[in-house]
Amino acid sequence: MSNLCVVGAQWGDEGKGKVIHFLSREAEYICRYQGGNNAGHTVVIGEDKFVLHLVPSGIIYPGKKCIIGNGVVINPQALLDEIKYLREKGVDVTGRLFISDMAHLIFPYHSMLDEAKERRKGKIGTTKRGIGPAYMDKVDRVGIRVCDLMDKDIFAHKLKDTLTMRNALLEKVYQRPGLKYKDLYLKYCDYAEQLRPYVTNTSIMVNEVMKKNKKVLLEGAQGVLLDVDFGTYPYVTSSNPSAGGACVGLGIGPNKIDKILGIIKAYVTRVGDGPFPTRLTSSLEEKIREKGAEYGATTKRPRRVGWFDAVMVKHSVRVSGIDSLAVMKLDVLDDLDKIKICTGYKYKNKIINEYPSQTVILEECKPCYEEWEGWKTSTVKIKKYQDLPSKAKKYLSRIKQLAGVPLSLISVGADKDATILLNKNFFK
Repeated sequence: MSNLCVVGAQWGDEGKGKVIHFLSREAEYICRYQGGNNAGHTVVIGEDKFVLHLVPSGIIYPGKKCIIGNGVVINPQALLDEIKYLREKGVDVTGRLFISDMAHLIFPYHSMLDEAKERRKGKIGTTKRGIGPAYMDKVDRVGIRVCDLMDKDIFAHKLKDTLTMRNALLEKVYQRPGLKYKDLYLKYCDYAEQLRPYVTNTSIMVNEVMKKNKKVLLEGAQGVLLDVDFGTYPYVTSSNPSAGGACVGLGIGPNKIDKILGIIKAYVTRVGDGPFPTRLTSSLEEKIREKGAEYGATTKRPRRVGWFDAVMVKHSVRVSGIDSLAVMKLDVLDDLDKIKICTGYKYKNKIINEYPSQTVILEECKPCYEEWEGWKTSTVKIKKYQDLPSKAKKYLSRIKQLAGVPLSLISVGADKDATILLNKNFFK
């Protein structure tokens, strides 16, 4: 078999879009398994840039087939806008994009609830796109799925029941006006006809192509430290970006995943709120942010920046079963005199070497650093590992040692070809 799962091993924004696009050259199917249009994957091809939120970035390669799995929550308007955006850039998705009939839908009341809840209960740092409330409806067993939308009678019944409940919540708890049933019904019926050609049972589809030994790439959004179970709860997303999420988000068994590739930056960033032990508090944060273009692809919010956190990555390797790592944006560190790596945390005069479950503990942790000499030379045009500066290779070797898994890929620029391969057998 040749099925590869790609996960973010930090707080998201690690560069998964570039890696997915790079690996899509060899893959035949690219499958997204969780999250919604709160994700943002950026791919740079020469002078052209693609920013995608729902459609897997492998769609940019002609002939590749892309699947949006049942674990994804779908905003129909956002998806249709993205399909239009791709067509305007010369990418036709006809016969190449497939949407799970079991995926749950996002409605305007989800976004309204997201924003109202954020204002009332304090900031978690959500994108206010209704992702959390849509997953809430899913777990509360009142969600509306794509298959429901495909049947006008079933959809009418379910929308009426759910909208009554959500309007009551908006009006009574959050003092917001509710939505009109007829307007919403007609709008979503129009979406149904536009999306109908793409809808299928993707679980059957994925399992069938895996039986035929096709090369399948499984794509997560966000990162393990935003996982609702294993992240910095409650400052997390509402799904499971970790590798286990690929099984339930696509309808495949755990034995179908052959390899798991973790994506990390050579440093760390975080968008939104939550603890960040290695965050930089000097002007160096702004310097790295500007050089690394560290602004949210979805929200445009500036990302907080910090030194590489090995404790975090070791945690991600363990809970996701990561086999190897891709190190992104090494070139952003090219100009630095000194570079630090966090190898542990100090908490109440004790050294912690494992990521704490309690966020209140993490908030009080102080990083224990190793300091490394910067290489002070450009790595951007380097194509082979042996040609990297010796100090850069030492830095990478230490990351590998602390993470406990080998490195498979190193990125030294935004373009897909600015990539150093250490492993050429991702699908074998």
